[in-house]
Amino acid sequence: MAPSSLILLLGVLGALGLGDPGPLEDVVIDRYYIPKICLREVQMGDFIRYHYNGTFKDGKKFDSSYDRGATVAGVVGVGRLITGMDRGLQGMCVNERRHLIVPPHLGYGSIGVAGLIPPDATLYFDVVMLDIWNKNDKLQITTLSKPERCNRTVENSDFVRYHYNGTLLDGTPFDSSYSKNSTYDTYVGTGWLIKGMDQGLLGMCAGEKRSIIIPPFLAYGEKGYGTVIPPQASLVFSVLLVDFHNPKDGIFLEHLEVPESCKRRAVTGDFVRYHYNGTLMDGTLFDSSYSRNQTYNTYIGKGYIIPGMDQGLQGVCMGERRRVVVPPHLAYGENGAGNKIPGSAVLVFDVHIIDFHNPVDPVEIETVYRPEGCNVTTRDRDFVRYHYNCSLLDGTKLFSSHDYEKPQEVTLGTNKVIEGLNSGLLNMCAGERRVIIVPPHLGHGESGARGVPGSAVLRFEVELISMEEGVPEGYLFIWHGEPPASLYEQMDLNKDGEIPAEEFSTFIKTQVAEGKGRLMPSSDPEKVIADMFRNQDRNQDGKITAEELKLKSDEDQEKIHEEL
Repeated sequence: MAPSSLILLLGVLGALGLGDPGPLEDVVIDRYYIPKICLREVQMGDFIRYHYNGTFKDGKKFDSSYDRGATVAGVVGVGRLITGMDRGLQGMCVNERRHLIVPPHLGYGSIGVAGLIPPDATLYFDVVMLDIWNKNDKLQITTLSKPERCNRTVENSDFVRYHYNGTLLDGTPFDSSYSKNSTYDTYVGTGWLIKGMDQGLLGMCAGEKRSIIIPPFLAYGEKGYGTVIPPQASLVFSVLLVDFHNPKDGIFLEHLEVPESCKRRAVTGDFVRYHYNGTLMDGTLFDSSYSRNQTYNTYIGKGYIIPGMDQGLQGVCMGERRRVVVPPHLAYGENGAGNKIPGSAVLVFDVHIIDFHNPVDPVEIETVYRPEGCNVTTRDRDFVRYHYNCSLLDGTKLFSSHDYEKPQEVTLGTNKVIEGLNSGLLNMCAGERRVIIVPPHLGHGESGARGVPGSAVLRFEVELISMEEGVPEGYLFIWHGEPPASLYEQMDLNKDGEIPAEEFSTFIKTQVAEGKGRLMPSSDPEKVIADMFRNQDRNQDGKITAEELKLKSDEDQEKIHEEL
C-alpha cells in the first residue's frame, strides 16, 4: 500500500486493531504552536488541508506529505482517516501546529500495514493545519475601508479595474497584481472570473478595500490551479477597486458650483477656456492645467477633445465648476494614453470655466447708467476721455485707468484701441457708464497681448468723462463754414510774403477761438498745429509760400485729376 494512503484508510482497518489498547487509551495532543488569531477551528464534517510528518517512537519516518510535495486533503469525522488522526485534528486552527501520539488501537492496530507499519505500533505525527472549509460555507467579505462618497457600486456586466494580493488561507501568497505593476481588468458576472470573485466584487465602490475569503467550491475546486494553488484550497483576496464602468455608460456630471447669474450656456461651436484637474477614480492625478499656469482652450462639439469632454462641457456657464466623469469608451479606451492613463481607465475632470465665446459673437454692451437729456453721443473720429477697469470674465483684474493720474484718451476709429472696445465706446454720452464684453476676435485674438491670455474674453467697465467732436479721416483741421477767399493773405499776418511757423500757429488758434474751425481733437493741440505746418511747408525750409499752401480738399481734387 502506498504511503500516501496510510492515514486515509477507512475505519474498518483501525477497528481490526482494537484487541490490544496498549499503554495509551487516547490520542495525546501537544499544541506546541497556536496562532494569536484563530477565526475558525476544525469541526466534524469539515474539509481540511494539512501537512504532516509521521514517525515511530524511535524517530524513524514512515510517511511524510512534505516528501510527496503535496498537502493532504480530507474530511474530518466521517471515517476516512484513522481514528486517532480524526480525534487529533479536532479543534485545530489554521497555521496551528500539533504533535500527536496515536496508540495502536486508534491507528493501524495489531495488523499494521505490511512492509511499512508493524503491528501494535504507536504513531507520532507532527501536523500543521493549512486550510479549513465546509460545504455549507459562504463567501466571507470584510470591508477594510470605504470612501465617504459612493455614488455607485459594482453590478453584473460592469467592467472593473482592481489591484489584489492573493494568498492561501495560511497566508502563503500565490499571486499579486502589484508585482505586475498593473491592475487586473475584467468584466464581472460574465464568467471571466472564479465564482467567488464574481460575487465578492459586487456592491463595491471605487476606492473601496475588501478582504474576500473564497471556499474551494467557489474557486478552483479539486483541480487547483497550476503549481501555486493546491486542490481544494480556500483563497484569500485583499482587493482595492480602482475604478469600474459599464459599456453602456454615458458621462456623469456633477455641478459643483453654478453662478446664480447664468445668461448664456456653452453650445457646440463655442470656444471654451477652462482650468482642470484630471484624475483617475482613485484620485491619482494624471494632468492639470493649473500646473502649467495656463487654461486649456478649445472648441467644443467639434472633435478636438475626447468625446466625453465634448459632451461634458455642453451647457456650462461662465464661472461654473463642474465634475465630469468619463468612461473609457468616451475617453482613451483600452489603450489608455502615455504612461499616466492606463487602458480602460475612467477619468474624472474637475473643471472651472473661465470664459467662452463663439467666433460670430458681437460686442455685448450693457448700459449701467445714462444721463438724462443725452442728445450728443460719440462717433468715429471723436476724441474721448474715459475711465475703465478691464478684467477677465472670472474676475481677474488686468488693467485700470484708475491706476494712472488721468483718464484714458483716444480718437475713436483710428485703430488706437481694440476693435471691440472702440465699438463699445460709440454712441455714448458724457457721464454714461457701460459694461462692454469683447470676444477675442474683436480683442487681442488667439495670441493675446502683454498681460492678456490668448483667446480671452475681456470685460470693460467704462465711464465716459468727456468727448470732443472729431474731424474726418485724413484731416487735422476743418472749417465750420467756407474758408476765407484770400486765405494766404489773411494768414500772412505781417504781410511779408511768407508764413513762418509762429504766424501759422497764431492764425489757426485764432480761427479756433473765434469758432470758425476746429482742430483734430488731441491732448496736444500744439503738436497737431505743428503737423499741419509741416504738411504745408512742402520744401521744409521753415516757411510756407503762396505756392505751397493748399487746402486738403484741393489736394484731393488734384489727385483725382492725376488719376484721370
